[in-house]
Amino acid sequence: MNKINMIIIFILINILLTNQKMIIPMDESQSNHLKAYGIAYSYLKNGYKVEWLLNYRGGSFLLDISEQIKRNCNLKGVTYEELNVEEISMIFSNIEEYNMEIILLEKPPKIAVYSPPNKQPWDDAVTLALTYAEIKYDIIFDDEVMNGEINKYDWLHLHHEDFTGQYGKFYRYRNKDWYKTMEMDFNLNAKKYNFSSVHKFKKTIALKIKNYINNGGFLFAMCSATDSFDIALSFYSTDFVHQIYDNTPIDNNYMSKVDYSNGIAFENYKLYTDPTIYEYSNIDFPSSHKPMTRSAESDYFTLSSFSAKWDPVPSMLTQNHVNNINGFMGQTTGYDKQFLKPHVVILGEDLYSEQVKYIHGKVGKGTFTFLGGHDPEDYRHFVGDPPTDLDLHRNSPGYRLILNNILFPAAKKKKKKT
Repeated sequence: MNKINMIIIFILINILLTNQKMIIPMDESQSNHLKAYGIAYSYLKNGYKVEWLLNYRGGSFLLDISEQIKRNCNLKGVTYEELNVEEISMIFSNIEEYNMEIILLEKPPKIAVYSPPNKQPWDDAVTLALTYAEIKYDIIFDDEVMNGEINKYDWLHLHHEDFTGQYGKFYRYRNKDWYKTMEMDFNLNAKKYNFSSVHKFKKTIALKIKNYINNGGFLFAMCSATDSFDIALSFYSTDFVHQIYDNTPIDNNYMSKVDYSNGIAFENYKLYTDPTIYEYSNIDFPSSHKPMTRSAESDYFTLSSFSAKWDPVPSMLTQNHVNNINGFMGQTTGYDKQFLKPHVVILGEDLYSEQVKYIHGKVGKGTFTFLGGHDPEDYRHFVGDPPTDLDLHRNSPGYRLILNNILFPAAKKKKKKT
């Protein structure tokens, strides 16, 4: 009888040990939100699973406890709490009763950033976030897109890039060395693949990236990489770029040849073809060359609310510890609501204007997510400005939106028990 009791006790101890959990809270109690994403990602990289608690304490992470993960949190300044069986049960009960859900993260996505190999005089918020969170990524560019290596990756970010062949519409910087280098490199790349102009080559790159999404890829882009990508697709069959870029005149009938159905997010907009205007189209709101009168203190956007149980994808993408987020400008700051395609899901918008800041949609088997603006913690980031020090912004709500997108491809909706 004593042996049986000992066996039962041994089994119960093992059950308790295997059920020991820790939570990485993502509400206001978290000391470093951005590093917390890196902790979750590294846990996945080590072969473990993470439970993402949507709408529970700002989208907290639930993990099996271990000395290694505790030590990792302590080293990186990430707040965690150890939970007993009763506390775990209470969390699950709250999630079942309220607008919350448990999403199982199973496998870390393989991440690529589409970016020119030569450094440009501006920084990219996504690469800053990934580096700070210590999440591994590869840099790819035109060669990897053309030879199909892009398809090795689950998640692709488009660096501050121009797919229209207008060199970022940085014409006013045409005498700078970095501009001349970019122009030379882009032309060499186009000729390498037998294209007569950069804009024809970049349109082909955009189409191949669209095919990548169609086949199940996850695309994330910010600032001008968003609308320039869509423009390249919709105006694929016509020459709308000024003669200074390709030595050929603009097609006078370019507006009659547009096919908005080829784009993934926008429709019915008009282009700015003047090279002296630092803007691609009237998609951008407010326009870069006709800015609204606003200050950093009065500029913010509001995250949309979703049912975590019925709309887990937009819920994942909007997890945060605040609902109102400070605005930030860019070459493409936001999107005029009237030009969004009907299927586009609005994740965040300025409730007092027509500006939409954060959007998501499906393309074939994959998805895209666009975030307007250049740097969530630098309201007006100019060419040549130093990179943002994220150690000063470790609880940035704007940067959290970027990192939500990193974990999104790892998610599998947890099956409910019957």
